[in-house]
Amino acid sequence: MIKRLTWSVIILVLLIAICLIPRDKPQIKHHQRYTKIAQSGEVLLPWQGPWACVLDNQNEVLWEVKTDNESIHDGYWTYSWFDGQHGKSNFGDCYFEPNRCDTQDLIRRTNKQGLCGLSNWRLPSATELNSLVQAPNSPSQPFIANDYFIHIKRGDYWSSEHGIKLPSQYRSHGMGATAVNFHFGKRYILPYRNAAFVMLVADIPTTNKHPQLSRRATIKQH
Repeated sequence: MIKRLTWSVIILVLLIAICLIPRDKPQIKHHQRYTKIAQSGEVLLPWQGPWACVLDNQNEVLWEVKTDNESIHDGYWTYSWFDGQHGKSNFGDCYFEPNRCDTQDLIRRTNKQGLCGLSNWRLPSATELNSLVQAPNSPSQPFIANDYFIHIKRGDYWSSEHGIKLPSQYRSHGMGATAVNFHFGKRYILPYRNAAFVMLVADIPTTNKHPQLSRRATIKQH
């Protein structure tokens, strides 16, 4: 009994000693293309958070990051395509605004909020949106860098490209807009009235009015 107790004490001491051995912090490399940006506009390290935007050094733009907190940036909300003149207003599904679930209203609200310190948010071009498509980390993951772009859903994301003839199955709706589906990694032409997801983008200022997001300041982080 005494021997067993002695060995238990020895093992416990060894375990404590192992836990106290200093370890090097994991070496997490900066992403070659993306940088996390806080709501304040501050540049974050890859393992830091929370982040509200992602800096895309390839396209020199800032992307909105979706949430799951029922704010205007919640990833579950959907919107019809509308720019004030073309499209279909208020045909999406968003609890924060019962009367205006369309792309124009999301853009207006995001610019009023000044997400990540910017007020020039817009729909991305089809080329910008499609440039985010990449091979998934695993078969169950979306075709996007989901460690930076979180809360991406299995559905279509609107681009700004519009006034396009619809495929035959939608021909009765006339014209539509281009969307990208990150579940399949493909582009589609959809009717304006479709309730699709949205991830906004903003051009980065080239002046020192926003030094934390100037091209010079951010690219230096890499």
